[in-house]
Amino acid sequence: MKILLAVDGSPFTIKAVTYLASHLEWFRGEPELHLLHVKLPIPAGLAVEQARRILGDDSVTDYYKEESEAALAPAEKILRSEGIPFHSHYKVGDIAKEIHAFALQKKIDMIVMGSHGHGALANVVLGSIATKVLATSTIPVLIVR
Repeated sequence: MKILLAVDGSPFTIKAVTYLASHLEWFRGEPELHLLHVKLPIPAGLAVEQARRILGDDSVTDYYKEESEAALAPAEKILRSEGIPFHSHYKVGDIAKEIHAFALQKKIDMIVMGSHGHGALANVVLGSIATKVLATSTIPVLIVR
């Protein structure tokens, strides 16, 4: 089974990773686990191409890589400590769309994500990204709160 764990570095991501790591026996064999962090293009409102022209290709690429590595690191640390193999990836773009596209491309069987991320509305029942993924995905989604 191929599982995509959407990662943003938030406390809810940590809960999702911990939950998944402690319930791997639910799946036949050892699942193929993919961590994915999606970074919004920077700066907000400025097209990626414009940012690359202004800041330079290498600076923008390095920024996305560094930010994504920082967001992925806590989940990777937990999985390594449990001896669970995984593949880490990052994309740049609309978060929900990139999660869905990645899941289709990799033929993912299930998406796992925290109920909330780093958004401003921490007290709502479900975060906006989780809601969008649920609304658009044709793949089963497990939301961990």
